[in-house]
Amino acid sequence: MNADDFGLTLGVNRAVTELHQKGALTSATLMAHAPATEDAVALALKTPTLGVGCHIVLVDGDPLLPAHEIPTLVDQKTGRFYPTLGAFLSRLLLGRIRSAEIEAEAAAQIESLQSRELRLTHIDTHKHTHMFRVVLCPLLRAARAAGIRAVRNPFEPSWSCRATPGAPLVRRIEVDLLRPLELTFHRIVAEEGFATTNGALGVLATGTLNATTITSLLGSIPPGTWELVTHPGYNDLDLDQARTRLKASRDIERQGLLAIQAPDGVELVSFAHLIAEGTARS
Repeated sequence: MNADDFGLTLGVNRAVTELHQKGALTSATLMAHAPATEDAVALALKTPTLGVGCHIVLVDGDPLLPAHEIPTLVDQKTGRFYPTLGAFLSRLLLGRIRSAEIEAEAAAQIESLQSRELRLTHIDTHKHTHMFRVVLCPLLRAARAAGIRAVRNPFEPSWSCRATPGAPLVRRIEVDLLRPLELTFHRIVAEEGFATTNGALGVLATGTLNATTITSLLGSIPPGTWELVTHPGYNDLDLDQARTRLKASRDIERQGLLAIQAPDGVELVSFAHLIAEGTARS
């Protein structure tokens, strides 16, 4: 079980550490340049049993590198990444974003966290931008150079979608349309010698993930290594002011994770275990 957006707000950080202490989370991916990054780093260093990855941000956030070093990645009027996934993808698919800039910014974010003595277990991306080959390849180069050899598989399997009640139809269509990219993802990850999971659960349920859905997903899980992608937090003033569409749902996810227990036969592990064993676990 992994929590994204570690470092976004103090309330998100609090939720991550509390859920880990209660055995409901095994890992979190940390934003290198977010409002509560320093607090998240301090908490992570005090919680060595929590697996910590780098949540690489290339859209809807602030870069670590100066805008003039990554001119195709940022809006030159604001110095920030483009605010929506659609704006990012339109530029990406038209060839207007340079691969070298993706690699440089990813490397800077990873190095920023490692320089604080964090031992990063894996990488993933904000809004799952590494679903696309032109993002995945430079990210893997940056991760390998930093000694990281695990990456999120961001694709949700069909069985998990069937076990997700109440997800919006538009979201279902998006997940289905993107699934064919998974074959290329696995080929590249294997060629580059990275470890990953069999798939990501909860992607379809982003914004609607509650105790009922979590119970349904865990009760339907087949053998393999699966990541439950979550976004817990406290719905406080900091979150209300944050640039994120996931606000009230974060508290619902937090409460849902507290309410459930893993079924018999399901072992909760982190990406560190995936690397250590080099094989899938149920």
